[in-house]
Amino acid sequence: MVLSVHSRQKLIVPNGSCPVILNAYFCQKVVAEDSRSTHEVHCWDTSLPRRSISLAQMFRFKSLTNNSPESQVTCSDLTTAEANWVHGHEQAKQHFSAQPPLRDSLLDAIESQGATTWSGVGVRVVVQRVYSLPYRCQQGVGSALPPSSDPPRVRVCLLVQDAYGMFSEVHSEGTVLKDKELEGKSCSLAGMKILQKATRGRAAGLFSLIDTMWPPVMPLKTPGHSQACEEVKTQLPPPSFCYILTAHPNLGQIDIIKEDPLSKLYQPPIPRCLKEILQTDDLGTRFSFYARVIYQRPQLNSLLLLEQREIWLIVTDVTLQIQDENKSNLPKTMPVCVTSSCVLGQEVLEVLTEATPHNFFFRDALRDHGRIVCIERTALLLPKPLDVASVALSCERPGPVKLDELDSVTQVNSICSVQGTVIGVDESTAFSWPTCDLCGNERLEQSPDDRSAFSCGDCSRVVTSPLLRRHLQVFLDCPSRPQCTVRVKLAQSSISSLLRFAACEDGSYEVKSVLGKEVGLLNCFVQSITTYPTSCIGLEEIELLSTERTSTDHHQLP
Repeated sequence: MVLSVHSRQKLIVPNGSCPVILNAYFCQKVVAEDSRSTHEVHCWDTSLPRRSISLAQMFRFKSLTNNSPESQVTCSDLTTAEANWVHGHEQAKQHFSAQPPLRDSLLDAIESQGATTWSGVGVRVVVQRVYSLPYRCQQGVGSALPPSSDPPRVRVCLLVQDAYGMFSEVHSEGTVLKDKELEGKSCSLAGMKILQKATRGRAAGLFSLIDTMWPPVMPLKTPGHSQACEEVKTQLPPPSFCYILTAHPNLGQIDIIKEDPLSKLYQPPIPRCLKEILQTDDLGTRFSFYARVIYQRPQLNSLLLLEQREIWLIVTDVTLQIQDENKSNLPKTMPVCVTSSCVLGQEVLEVLTEATPHNFFFRDALRDHGRIVCIERTALLLPKPLDVASVALSCERPGPVKLDELDSVTQVNSICSVQGTVIGVDESTAFSWPTCDLCGNERLEQSPDDRSAFSCGDCSRVVTSPLLRRHLQVFLDCPSRPQCTVRVKLAQSSISSLLRFAACEDGSYEVKSVLGKEVGLLNCFVQSITTYPTSCIGLEEIELLSTERTSTDHHQLP
């Protein structure tokens, strides 16, 4: 059913007293023009004859009969209209199957096809981005997957733009995008179907990505003009809505159009240095940058666990590491939160499990509340082989990585260096356990005959001289935070150094023997910061990622 609503016109249902809801899902404002100009704009568009159906028939009002005068006025030509519509539809179907038209407007194709799968129509677009999103079952959209099949965990998506500047996100299913490199290419879309309409209020993450590509880099087309207008390039406001489409697994087609001028509309991500990003005040804006990951939390060896939880990456680059020379107040490192909604590729996951420093390209990450966040539609990529050398120059600096000292601006989930004097020991959390002196296995079995002897299941031998590992937290008096309680969970190397001359033969120690000793500089991860009822900072000593680390360094304290 198609309704044309004009100004000062009321919608009246004959003899109907119940309210009528009009779904404006596919509505578009039409500016009144003369018949000649209207014909010039739409003459290239093959349209189907409209089928006239009365509202009384749509809503099945029993009070209206065929004998009523209102019904006779509304439905008098229904039979003739249906016959004409069927005949016209068959003609249009033959025309589409012979040579499907390729349109320039996404909105035009969506309005003409409605909520059904596109048939006999294609749209010319440029692919601005390719990324993956977690799979979410869409309700009420008629999934094309068979009921017995399990849906994929992620789906590849395209952010496309047409010649009129309108964006759309295309979700692919099956093998529509298999082995295709589409970003920056002009393509034709066919066999699409609407999933939903997205607005800025309901899809802020999507439009934060769209805003990075606005205004367009070349003039756009405008309705009523055959050529692109230069004025449209600067005068159009950012898009306020777009449509989410899905490619039918069997009918969907996404084909590259070679040497198409529309590809000039592509806006690639422009890498920026971390110093420049931190100096801007554009919160809620997406940025792209190269950076070196020097620490990650958690450090896990399981790809499955990495996929299902939030990851914190501490990154830096040359512009942050040379700040001693520039006397800048910016941090030397930056925490990046990779949320569970950010889909990581298999290559990236494998690199993260290696626990070694690597350079990454963070594409379309979001800056929010003083931190960088990787959310939906953010991509973590490894540098391309041709860019490895140049990326290394921008991310790596000879010598050890410099960290900021603990101070009043230190944030949670960041790293810092700390030094101070031991003023207390948290005895309630202190404990020790034996480990194998050969392989480092921490799950030894105690011998029932000799309580001092242990057996190692990994080595299949009796461990007579186990190594003692400890869990120890101390309180420090730090000159950089004089009015704050600083609690540090020490690493094994620092514990051994602290208790070197304080431990007894049985492994115990006197608390007073460690008080007043100096510790530091320690590299620490900031676990917590509280200001009420007292100011307290919880730190954990860490080891930065290094290419020289061995497998024995991966043992974690409980």
